[in-house]
Amino acid sequence: MIEFVATPIGNLKDITLRALEALRSADVIFCEDTRHTLKLLTAYEIKKPLFACHKFNEREAAEKVITMSEEGRHVCIVSDAGMPLISDPGWVVCRMLREKNVPYTVLPGANAALSALVLSALPAERFTFVGFLPEKRKEREELLSRYQNARETLLFHSAPQDVDRDIADLYDVLGDREACVVREITKIHESAEPFRLANGLQGEKRGEYVLVVAGAEGEENPLLALSPREHVSHYMAEGMEKKEAVKRAARDRGVSKSEIYKDTLDL
Repeated sequence: MIEFVATPIGNLKDITLRALEALRSADVIFCEDTRHTLKLLTAYEIKKPLFACHKFNEREAAEKVITMSEEGRHVCIVSDAGMPLISDPGWVVCRMLREKNVPYTVLPGANAALSALVLSALPAERFTFVGFLPEKRKEREELLSRYQNARETLLFHSAPQDVDRDIADLYDVLGDREACVVREITKIHESAEPFRLANGLQGEKRGEYVLVVAGAEGEENPLLALSPREHVSHYMAEGMEKKEAVKRAARDRGVSKSEIYKDTLDL
């Protein structure tokens, strides 16, 4: 038996009865960080062999999971917090299990992004989970450009050392929007702070963040009916420098600046 088990995202009491039952009956537990998982198991007086399963050894770990399962052992797979796979290791394991027709199941539980969506009070009928933004600026811009005209609420994970940069890039690509930064969910210092992307986030940055950003508003931009060249020319006619006009047109159209620039070399 192989089970992917959700674990608490902060408050250890948020673990489910079913998750505790699975962890207590498991023969082995694969986890992102053995030291982190050991704290959870110790809190519930559970002692089991632990094996690491992180982004640097996931394929190797998957082979071990399959072998142990074929030997008849009960295997549980957890991440440091929340649901495995969701901005955490586990996808490679799932893929290999599916390819080899090895059955597995999931025990649902805590999730930071969904909890943040509730705390943000932003529209929740439709939303898109984007997760962590790429490290390279060009890749971040290309990813964010896909959502420039999306009407649904957007959810991002952000580390404390990256949150200012991430907010600046969100504003740069998406424009000014209503947003909410949620941190330390289920912990003592839990907070949900509404703000505007244009204003950035004030104060010292601590804890893991979820950025919840409102979707695009209003009718479809009539400039999208123009060619990229005409789009840039429109903004330049309003007095913008070409660089800013290209940047604005790319934001409007949800594409990279380089894609717009190649059509406007002679402007």
